[in-house]
Amino acid sequence: MTHDYVERLKREHPLRELFWECTLRCNMACRHCGSDCLKESNIPDMPFADFLPVLDEVAAHCDPSRVMVDTVGGEPLVRPDLMDCGRQIRERGFMWGFVTNGLLLDRSVARELAQAGINSLALDVDGMREEHNWLRNSTESFDAAMRAIEAVQTIPDLTWDVITCVNGRNLHRLNELKQLLIEAGVTHWRCFIIDPMGRAARNKDLLLTDEQFRDLLNFIVTTRCEGKINVNYACDGYLGAYEGLVRDNFYSCQAGLTVASVRADGAISGCLSIRSDYSQGNIYRDSFWDVWENRFEPFRNREWMRHGACQDCEVFRYCQGNGFHMRDENGDLFMTCHYNRLKNIKL
Repeated sequence: MTHDYVERLKREHPLRELFWECTLRCNMACRHCGSDCLKESNIPDMPFADFLPVLDEVAAHCDPSRVMVDTVGGEPLVRPDLMDCGRQIRERGFMWGFVTNGLLLDRSVARELAQAGINSLALDVDGMREEHNWLRNSTESFDAAMRAIEAVQTIPDLTWDVITCVNGRNLHRLNELKQLLIEAGVTHWRCFIIDPMGRAARNKDLLLTDEQFRDLLNFIVTTRCEGKINVNYACDGYLGAYEGLVRDNFYSCQAGLTVASVRADGAISGCLSIRSDYSQGNIYRDSFWDVWENRFEPFRNREWMRHGACQDCEVFRYCQGNGFHMRDENGDLFMTCHYNRLKNIKL
């Protein structure tokens, strides 16, 4: 995205994606979980009736057909009323999507999703069998994920892709995984790296070295040139010389510009990848739309981020301080800046 376009988004902030943290429960215990989700959560699932006024407010101020509502977890499919939630989201004119680990997604569930009007879905596949099952901490997960890939292809007009969390254990087998996904019918693939958040903060072995990070990006460049599967690197930071090579779009953190979230406890913030507290209100006491329109200044004027490593950075104009998820509650960059990791390494 160009600098001028991002500046226009700051002024106009058209809501395009709304995350609803519909559950913090999960049927797995993945080693890298940034949310540190558990089978039973201290925070109960938010009743859909509590989230409905948010949808009504949004629909009153903008075209709901241009807003994607993502029901996020945890694992959304553990929520027994998920299909009904999705159906009501669609009935109000919104698009509906979510990310799943695939453990509960078979052809029967795919039929229910189709009937409920699902628009978008992402599946987690984190390597070949051994590496995937290790990361997901489950001996059943890989087979379930492959079964889910078969199932989603039965849903008409579904936009879907596969997400891979790249780490030191699966990096060397990405070519094998690429071929597996192509043969399974996957056409769109996103690669993420694991950030030191939640459970992953206690397992440093999950993190890539600078050289491994470069190797991942080079793999993506090569794969994109091959043209057999559309692969993108995640939207988690500015990549300097790799911008324009590893994504369909140039980097821009959209938290608070086009993206908002409602957490399981009602807190209103930007993207749900942000684990530090940047909440600007709560739906149980505030109007969601008033918060979106009038209280998101920290997301839209990011000059306050120009300190520490960002203070004199020559690319701040383009990077705008990196992703919000990389900042702690004090605004300090607690994760390594991708640009600084890469600028001294040749392509």
